[in-house]
Amino acid sequence: MAGSSFFALFDDIATILDDVSVMTKVAAKKTAGVLGDDLALNAQQVSGVPVNRELPVVWAVAKGSFINKLILVPAALLISAFAPWAVTPLLMLGGAFLCYEGVEKLAHKYLSHGESAEGHHAARAEALQNEAVDMVAFERTKIKGAVRTDFILSAEIIVISLGAVAGADFTRQVSVLSIIAIAMTVGVYGLVAGIVKLDDLGLYLSQKSSQATAWLGKRIVGAAPYLMKTLSVVGTAAMFMVGGAILTHGIPPVHAAIEHAAAAVGGGGVVQALISTLLNALFGVVAGAAVLGVVGIVKRLFKKG
Repeated sequence: MAGSSFFALFDDIATILDDVSVMTKVAAKKTAGVLGDDLALNAQQVSGVPVNRELPVVWAVAKGSFINKLILVPAALLISAFAPWAVTPLLMLGGAFLCYEGVEKLAHKYLSHGESAEGHHAARAEALQNEAVDMVAFERTKIKGAVRTDFILSAEIIVISLGAVAGADFTRQVSVLSIIAIAMTVGVYGLVAGIVKLDDLGLYLSQKSSQATAWLGKRIVGAAPYLMKTLSVVGTAAMFMVGGAILTHGIPPVHAAIEHAAAAVGGGGVVQALISTLLNALFGVVAGAAVLGVVGIVKRLFKKG
């Protein structure tokens, strides 16, 4: 009896681990839209500090990110345990915020008449050359800003992950959210560290005597800025796709209409999935523009008041 009980317990543990693995994969896929933007945004946040301080700054922001998740994961579990009805509204808010953030980025890039990106980088480079600038304070400001940004993005990741495991028991929820929190932090900031030092790697290789190695180094140096731009574009597109999908799933008539439109196109499962994704992204753009409009009106009213 003792032996059979032991093997039954072992089988239960294996089942839980298998369930956790599957749910973690589902949660990771749903949060992928935040990650592209998270990578680009954090890499940009770290830019501008002296080369020898880039990795220490990344490490400081990563520690802040762990603290953020130590706050957010228990808070999410408490919501799931005592106010499960709030999970869907929080998901909808998270999706709306993703879409709003994407539209705001596009509006700032294409409609803003303020300081250009080139002017911003030039001013930052001038500050680095100015001995009167307190670089310690500058670095701390960078870290604080990056940690605040991480808190928002981490909240989105945790809420989306919670939505993916809302129907699971408490043990599985704890396991999935913990794995997601640790994996996302290590993965994102490991990649951020690699991205910010990519040009240094290219410069190092370009100075080698081997022509092939030097050629590779030059290509890496040349490709680094394009990698940042690509991450930013992919991240913005993913924000609309993920945010739009969250919103449409929370509005059954819209979700049904999108699925019907995708099925009407035909062409197989891949084509239908692509159509659904594009329609979700389009809905995300419209929703983000609407939220941006409302935020703009509220800001004007407060200024007048």
